[in-house]
Amino acid sequence: MFDQPRDTPLPALPGVGYKPQHYADIIKDADPVGWLEIHAENYMGDGGRPIAQLRHLAERFPISVHGVGLSIGSEGDLDPDHLARLKHLVDWLNPASFSEHLAWSTHDSHFLNDLLPLPYTETTLAKVASHITQVQDTLGRQMLLENPSSYLAFAESTYSEPDFLREIVARTGCGLLLDVNNVFVSATNLKTSPQAYIDAFPVDAVGEIHLGGHDEDQDETGAPLLIDSHGKAVVDPVWALLDYTLARTGPKPLLIEWDNDVPDWATLADEAKRAAKALDGVAA
Repeated sequence: MFDQPRDTPLPALPGVGYKPQHYADIIKDADPVGWLEIHAENYMGDGGRPIAQLRHLAERFPISVHGVGLSIGSEGDLDPDHLARLKHLVDWLNPASFSEHLAWSTHDSHFLNDLLPLPYTETTLAKVASHITQVQDTLGRQMLLENPSSYLAFAESTYSEPDFLREIVARTGCGLLLDVNNVFVSATNLKTSPQAYIDAFPVDAVGEIHLGGHDEDQDETGAPLLIDSHGKAVVDPVWALLDYTLARTGPKPLLIEWDNDVPDWATLADEAKRAAKALDGVAA
């Protein structure tokens, strides 16, 4: 339904979430990183060093804009001021991709510092589809919707998550951002099969794949409880699930997310190099 305004889409290469402390290292030598992701809400101002650095980076790298504050899954209307600021950013930056989360984070005028799940029902499907259509019409481009990390299942859900996402794509023409770590976290917490989830996922709509770290805990029964923290290296079982995923999707833009306890550039670049090997393996 929507064409990307940018001439060059995200390449099927490793990308990393950009952090200002890595700016000098990226300018000096970004190998093997082929693109960068920013969080939209960090760049909604009109000037200053962050905007100047982003403009410089955008001359060298395709940029993916990842939103965390639209609250796509909320019952209420989208915040028009937030959407206007997002449009301003997207208009001048002209990123290669824009994405948001299948989650909600606002209630009335209150913003909650978390991305919260929602039941998969016809009512929520209609609301989410309406919000996505509003975002795509406002931005004049397709957006990608990211699968969440889940810690519980709603009894009232009438769709599985892959079927819910498939129906959203059919109704809105949006694409999907497949977060493999979120799949692993959710499957562990809900005691389901991550491979079965990938098998059911509408991979034809995937425009981008994410990887990140998680924390390990236990619930009140002593069962494993994983927390999507983005504060550690990707663990081996998630790398294995990535290989399983890439066998279905083929090479895709692949992001390493590391948003908390951010390491030095060399450590982050090592994660990107491992992602490059995974992509090379499926390409071969």
